[in-house]
Amino acid sequence: MARVVLKLGDDVSTDIIYPGRYMATVLPTETPQYAFADFPEFNARLKNGEIPAGSVVVAGKNFGCGSSREQAASTLKGHELVIVAKNFARIFLQNAINLGLKVVVCPEIEAEEGDELEILPDKIVNKTSGKEFRVEPLPAARQAIIDAGGLVPYTRQRLLEKAASRKKS
Repeated sequence: MARVVLKLGDDVSTDIIYPGRYMATVLPTETPQYAFADFPEFNARLKNGEIPAGSVVVAGKNFGCGSSREQAASTLKGHELVIVAKNFARIFLQNAINLGLKVVVCPEIEAEEGDELEILPDKIVNKTSGKEFRVEPLPAARQAIIDAGGLVPYTRQRLLEKAASRKKS
């Protein structure tokens, strides 16, 4: 079960997620401190460790629109947040997959801050409201990258598997 810790609307830009004024800081170990910096109360809760890994941010359509900065995805990954949105901006979605950020496409999602969600492969159950919402699964190859923790761990895993199968031959 995961709790909704932030509800946002449509067209949440990368500048809202990771404001451009912090672009001098691009290391994935440092970017999380600037997640939603213009939401000072939420940002403080993140920085103080008050929001547990696996907590959910719910958004409307076009989450991650705007620039192509991958820091918007890395800042969220740094807090191990799960992003459930009606849909995602194309470049943000690819950056999220490459970094292993858990993203869920749920076109009809209805949830409020504080709601408890059960996220299943084919649906999301809002335990607070009792409603269920269909999930649009990502292609298997993209989901495998997220499940591995990102493109680098996925590639490493595949290379190790290939090397191990060669040794057996």
